[in-house]
Amino acid sequence: MSVRVERPADHIAEIVMDRPESLNAVSTEQARALAVACAEVAGADDVRVAILASAVPRAFCVGADLKERAGFSDDDLLDQRQVTVGAYMGVLALPMPVLAAVDGFALGGGCELALACDLIVGSETAVFGLPEVTVGLVPGGGGTQLLPRRVGWPRAAEMILSGRRVVAAEAERIGLVDRLVLPGEARAAALAWAKELATGSPVALRNAKQALRDGYGHSLTEGLEIEDAAWRRTARSVDRREGIAAFNEKRVARWPDPPVRRSDR
Repeated sequence: MSVRVERPADHIAEIVMDRPESLNAVSTEQARALAVACAEVAGADDVRVAILASAVPRAFCVGADLKERAGFSDDDLLDQRQVTVGAYMGVLALPMPVLAAVDGFALGGGCELALACDLIVGSETAVFGLPEVTVGLVPGGGGTQLLPRRVGWPRAAEMILSGRRVVAAEAERIGLVDRLVLPGEARAAALAWAKELATGSPVALRNAKQALRDGYGHSLTEGLEIEDAAWRRTARSVDRREGIAAFNEKRVARWPDPPVRRSDR
């Protein structure tokens, strides 16, 4: 399978890209498989944190499969776009926190897949870039919108308009990578981080992510309203009652599994 879902620990799902012959280039089949995997994880109530990773040592994902596209007509390319957008948006729409584990190349659509995640763990071998302008295209998997939100408009413009690659050290310096680890350790480090995050309230994790995503780019007043709605949903949840009880009783919280959602709306 070019994409599979693994369960490396309780409450954690790992979406693993495994197409070594193309360094996980996003073909039509790969995009469909990724969208299916995302739908599976999104529908799993017991998943508190997800990881997007690669089983290919040299690359996270090198972007679109240009060999497949070589024989495409304009109509073929437009038809494929509906499939590929479904894959990128499938990652972006995951309701739980998502970590990208990046070893090696994350170029074009591969960089956009990492950007669609909430947090990025990169190894010292990681290389990021959006080179679409060098092959007569523009980023189409969210890159022009997600990269500025991570690194700021001027840095994003320079990367996108030049197509320049950014190595791991610079990626960490500009905020494109959240944690930098030794070569080959991105996947293990992402899992360790995911385990830490998964100790939090499942309801609170999802509502906090939604508030972060929905509020960004709005005015402060609008953002605070979005935050207030997320707070109210969470405050009415079983998780809030369990969290306060666990704190007062000096014990580890026992979150409902699967989460009880009838009262968190």
